[in-house]
Amino acid sequence: MTSLHAIVRPATAADRPAVERLWLMFRHDMSEFDSELPNPDATFKNDSRLRSAFERDDWAAYLFTSGDRPAGFAFVRSLSGPARVLNSFFVVRGARRSGLGLRAVREVVARHPGPWEIAFQDANAGAVAFWRRVAKEIAGDAWTEERRPVPNRPDLPPDAWISFTTA
Repeated sequence: MTSLHAIVRPATAADRPAVERLWLMFRHDMSEFDSELPNPDATFKNDSRLRSAFERDDWAAYLFTSGDRPAGFAFVRSLSGPARVLNSFFVVRGARRSGLGLRAVREVVARHPGPWEIAFQDANAGAVAFWRRVAKEIAGDAWTEERRPVPNRPDLPPDAWISFTTA
């Protein structure tokens, strides 16, 4: 795939409808790993992260675009905490493996220097390779990976968490 030019910018209230549609795509992708089915109205029940990203002071929402097309999003939480958490990260399938995701995560992380934590599922082979590559490219050898239980979901395998610090 050819490299796509990406613009990464804070998502505004005007962007919220587009991010909400991207969120449905993200939750659809994630349902493969958490076995969640959509609600009867085809939404997913866990949209508290989406609301928080737009409404809470300690969160930031970013929209990725390529030209005039939405290509993905990122939600960051715990901006004032001991470590920033990349809470949700999504790139549409048509933009994957184009370099857009790596450029987008680099820009998001650069906007909030300090300690970072990113969770992903071991069963998601694409995410495993992507997040380990991100950690190596951003932090060299100065990153760690550990497994942590998923809160309130003892039925799921533990999440993998990558941690690193940026200047």
